[in-house]
Amino acid sequence: MKRSEINAAIREAKAAFERHGWTLPPNPRWDVTDLGQGDFMNKGLVLVNLTEQPEYCEKLMYSRQNQVTPRHYHKSKKEDIICRWGKLAIQVFSDRDTVRLQVNGEERDIPTAKSLILKAGERITLVQGVPHTFWAKSEYVIIGEVSTANDDLHDNFFADEQISRFSKIEEDEPAIVRLISE
Repeated sequence: MKRSEINAAIREAKAAFERHGWTLPPNPRWDVTDLGQGDFMNKGLVLVNLTEQPEYCEKLMYSRQNQVTPRHYHKSKKEDIICRWGKLAIQVFSDRDTVRLQVNGEERDIPTAKSLILKAGERITLVQGVPHTFWAKSEYVIIGEVSTANDDLHDNFFADEQISRFSKIEEDEPAIVRLISE
């Protein structure tokens, strides 16, 4: 991924956060990834770690319409994925027809054959081992994540083994921020 793409993605996400009243903490830890696929417009995500503690983590994420975060799961992390602005599509996977999860704090059977659309303020709680993918159904989406401890190096398991959590960076202009992976 080119540094110029990373810088542009950060500027775009930051402008969206500001437009919708999301004030970032001083010196937030940014991450921009094309998941090693070289196609950020279709597979990618912008993330900001708001807090990283041994017990918990909070992130704010930004995704463009139809920009997919591919199917993955976590062995250790339990997470609430919260639509903060826009419409967020999320799909869960299983060898069963449904997966029982909390949506907006209430237990529900979520069909595995179709996407669940979360509107601003709505959330889904994903437990360990549940494969999931998500993307913006609106022009873009601002996504919150509150989770148990975060380990991006060792606790992201993608269905496609060619996917890499962090991108290789081609330095074509100076960085505006240092990424988590650097």
